[in-house]
Amino acid sequence: MTFRTTHLLLAAALFAGSLPALAQEQGYWRASSSNARQITGDVALAPEKLVINFYSTTISNIRALEAAEISSVFDVDSNAQASANLYRLNIPAEKKFQHHNSLCGSEPVTWMVASASGKTLQLAFFSGQKPPVFSFEEMANSTDRCGTFSYVR
Repeated sequence: MTFRTTHLLLAAALFAGSLPALAQEQGYWRASSSNARQITGDVALAPEKLVINFYSTTISNIRALEAAEISSVFDVDSNAQASANLYRLNIPAEKKFQHHNSLCGSEPVTWMVASASGKTLQLAFFSGQKPPVFSFEEMANSTDRCGTFSYVR
């Protein structure tokens, strides 16, 4: 194999390895937690789009989270086989959803973490220009964390 062929195969393998986690998040999800029913209602995820209560916004996948980072955001065991991705998005503070609720009070939503496992999806929304720091201490003291929502298929 040539140097170029080897690198192309390696890049394809790395890309393909990230697809199952992304594909698992995609699709239509029914609100299951009380805050999801009260604020977002049902949601739908596509590779570059999030739809909340008929409102569509563009999302950009930034990176996959490590197990300890996922545990700091959601109540999951760091040894579990959970996967999650950090997304960049922009939902204005004045955008209202179910029951005239906003996602983050007077702040725009700029980050989202999505974690799908089987027939369950969890979303966490954040404000702020800088990406959230995913550690237990930072999450416990975060003023940028807007809320966490649960969904089912």
